[in-house]
Parts: sequence; structure tokens; C-alpha cells
Amino acid sequence: MSYDDDDDVEDDFDVDEDDDDVTVPCPYCRRQIHEDAERCPYCEQYISAEDAPSQPKPWWIVAGVVVCLVILLWWMVVGL
Repeated sequence: MSYDDDDDVEDDFDVDEDDDDVTVPCPYCRRQIHEDAERCPYCEQYISAEDAPSQPKPWWIVAGVVVCLVILLWWMVVGL
């Protein structure tokens, strides 16, 4: 039996890299971060919109909608 025919012996080329060490550049600061990171540890930006916490609506949008509704109701009541 020769060692060339032995399939149990692994070559250096057959060893897979550890998936835990895969890095990609951050889309914001371009530093190398872990591929599965939800947030960049350097610039602290969320990598995707799905990972980011939901943002409350700005107060001026809510105030604008309320003012429009009040004007609409006033117009309906006074116009009758």
C-alpha cells in the first residue's frame, strides 16, 4: 500500500478555511468587519436596514398630518 493512494491523508490544499474568519469591508467606513456582523464595531452603523432598530416618525410629520386633519374637519363643519 502506498501513501499516494491513501485518501485519509489530507493535503494542505484540502483543508477548508475556518468560516469564522471571513471578513468584508463595511459599506460606510470600509474597515474589515466580520461577515455576519449586524453592526460595524468601528463606525457603529447598522449594515442592513433589517438589522437597524425602527425609527420613530419625526414630530413634524405627525404635526403636519394632525393640522391637515383639523383643517379638513373645520372645512367640512363650516362648509355645511
